[in-house]
Amino acid sequence: MKRGLIMTLAVIVGIVVLCAAVFGGTYNRLVAGEETVSSAWSQVENVYQRRADLIPNLVETVKGYAAHERETLQGVVEARSKVSQMKLGADVVNNPQTLTQFQAMQGELSSALSRLMVVVERYPDLKANQNFLTLQSQLEGTENRIAVERRRFNEAAQAFNTIRRTFPNVIIANVMGFEKKAYFEAAAGAEQAPTVEFE
Repeated sequence: MKRGLIMTLAVIVGIVVLCAAVFGGTYNRLVAGEETVSSAWSQVENVYQRRADLIPNLVETVKGYAAHERETLQGVVEARSKVSQMKLGADVVNNPQTLTQFQAMQGELSSALSRLMVVVERYPDLKANQNFLTLQSQLEGTENRIAVERRRFNEAAQAFNTIRRTFPNVIIANVMGFEKKAYFEAAAGAEQAPTVEFE
């Protein structure tokens, strides 16, 4: 009888230890995945901030050459201002609506910058100006970095969401409050190739 009780207790202790190990391992994987997503999001914010920091210099450089193109320049300044005013917390990755709003504001800024580059085409002296060429190169590099960091963020979010949705991780994730991460999505109309017209 005593031996049977010891065996029963050993089995119960073994089951508890096994459950704790599974829970602990799953919890740790979810925490690591969430930290990877947060780190990737920080890099996205970093490259968008780099772009926002470059814009005033670009606008001032163009302003000297294209003083009468105030509407285009004002559009860039206003779009940058909207982006700068949007306050984001670390929880943005858990909120698809906030991420979509952030992405829309960044899209407006990208559109305003594209219009600015069209204005620049009208000013050959500006295109040859070393300061402008440096800023344009920096801005192009930043746009490439934005694309890379957005891709990395989506990869981190996808990896986390996959871990979160698998069994038994989904149970632990729901109990411990790990939420699905949102993705960056292509802007509406991005599947359409832009048309280039020479006048």
